[in-house]
Amino acid sequence: MLYFDCFILIEAIIFNYNYMPNINLQPIAFVKNSRTAPTDDFWGSIVSEIELAATVPTGAFNNISDFSHLEIIYYFDKAVKNDIVFAGHPRGNKNYPFTGIFAQRKKDRPNTIGLCTVELLKHDGRIITVKNLDAIDGTPILDIKPVMKEFQPKGTIVQPAWVSDLMKDYWT
Repeated sequence: MLYFDCFILIEAIIFNYNYMPNINLQPIAFVKNSRTAPTDDFWGSIVSEIELAATVPTGAFNNISDFSHLEIIYYFDKAVKNDIVFAGHPRGNKNYPFTGIFAQRKKDRPNTIGLCTVELLKHDGRIITVKNLDAIDGTPILDIKPVMKEFQPKGTIVQPAWVSDLMKDYWT
């Protein structure tokens, strides 16, 4: 019986690796702003422009001004793959608990993808201007979605106390 269980486990591992889809994404836009280094705090004053890539038609932004907020999905292209850690103390601070990567929002992630909800300030042709985007100049944008009330969390958002301490200067 043990042989059979091991065989099933090995088969499952081989199946997952052999049939893992190869995901290829192309940027649909790029960030323009004054931040050139991926630092952790003081993003509140940063205003960013997001300009569509040449391959994306201007019409992709039609009616975007009807929304006050957008979700921006972007690629941490400057992240170093060797820096990816699946668990650790957030920002290396031992005062915070040893936490898994999926309970953190750090840039050094397995797929180096970021997600941020921004305020839309302006739309002009191929460019939107946004506030509260924590992506540096040149960052590739993978997708943009409007924030709709119906997709927002229902009920109270719960988080550990250490998160508020960690984030106290993030948007200042």
